[in-house]
Amino acid sequence: MNERLLQFIWGAGHFNKNFLQTDRSEHIEIIDPGKLNVNQGPDFLDARIRINGTVWVGSVELHIYPDDWDKHGHGDDENYRNVILHVVWQNKPSISISQKGIKSISILEMAPRVSKILLAQYEQWMNLDSFIPCQSSLGLVDNLHWQGWKERILVERWQRKTARVKEMLLQNLFHWEETCWWMIARNFGNPVNADAFEAMARSVPINIIWKHRSNIIQLEAILLGQAGLLNGRYKEGYSILLQKEYRYQREKYKLRPILMPVHFLRMRPGNFPTIRLAQLAMLMHQQENIFAGWLEANDLDNLKKDLDIVANDHWHYHYRLDELSNFRIKRMGESMIDNLVMNTVCLMLFTYGQHLNDQPVKEKAIHWLKQLAPENNRIIRKFNSLGIISKNAFDSQALLELKTSYCDLRKCLDCGIGRKILGASF
Repeated sequence: MNERLLQFIWGAGHFNKNFLQTDRSEHIEIIDPGKLNVNQGPDFLDARIRINGTVWVGSVELHIYPDDWDKHGHGDDENYRNVILHVVWQNKPSISISQKGIKSISILEMAPRVSKILLAQYEQWMNLDSFIPCQSSLGLVDNLHWQGWKERILVERWQRKTARVKEMLLQNLFHWEETCWWMIARNFGNPVNADAFEAMARSVPINIIWKHRSNIIQLEAILLGQAGLLNGRYKEGYSILLQKEYRYQREKYKLRPILMPVHFLRMRPGNFPTIRLAQLAMLMHQQENIFAGWLEANDLDNLKKDLDIVANDHWHYHYRLDELSNFRIKRMGESMIDNLVMNTVCLMLFTYGQHLNDQPVKEKAIHWLKQLAPENNRIIRKFNSLGIISKNAFDSQALLELKTSYCDLRKCLDCGIGRKILGASF
């Protein structure tokens, strides 16, 4: 037993409430267990409990043993003066707890009133080395409950992600197009080169990109050069042209290339940083004020067509500078487009709607997420095998949050699915 589990049992009412008596033989009835307090002070606030016919309103404190009260120094803490009931797992040793202004606090023992099945289930989850602790009991949760929980944890995921976007906005004085430029670049580098691509974008202000957007050669030169990919001795004319152009632009704008390396190892050639930067240059070449366009867009299919970028013709015969390869059109591809919409377009729109309290923009972001195909990775495939099917990116994003922020951390008592299954054991 631990205090978090005891809090769950008390708050959810998963114990036998018949003929409740305190250590002083007082008859009690729990009208309202109170609200869990996540800040300093007693565990539950604003509880309503009838003791010997009189309704008391106040706080409830929970411990494993009664003498934990003194061990935790509550006797001299003013925050605990309003405690009306001390709930313990086992009432041993039984002691009278004095507190300034209160002669004694009644104790309620929980151990004899809690289902042994519930306790065994929880202990098993904590010790299982499995994909998710509750995977053998998922059939106990109906689709409606699953949908409600996925909606909640998706919001949690996006609240965490929007916090990063808001940091960027603070850094560039709420320049939404600049932030969009940083976010797009980061997305093009995912997952291996995300940090390096973002650093590259930060090193080239969006106004410089706009000045040169009509010239794809200049854009490629600036992006590749700032990423440190134009430092070789080249033989091909196109590579030499890019290097020469970059040296001119670097001197003109006093640019400083990033010190962070970009990586080619252990990735498919289509994801090489040279190809992704060439595609990013083409995106900036074809579109101006990208974020404003996202705000005005109403149709996801048309937006995806705008993002269906093909790199400059030179790259159809190259994956690296100065290395000829077989012909292959360097199109971004459906999965890359969906990834960009999910992790940049929708996230930026949701942040904007949140910042300006613009509900239609937030709803558009969620709607588009539900129109995207689900992600196809190891975690989502495993959930599928357990019968938890992702129908769209909304589902898969929620399940990724569930796995990483709840299941892996064994936060079953904070999880809507875990609580539902444990409740069924009561």
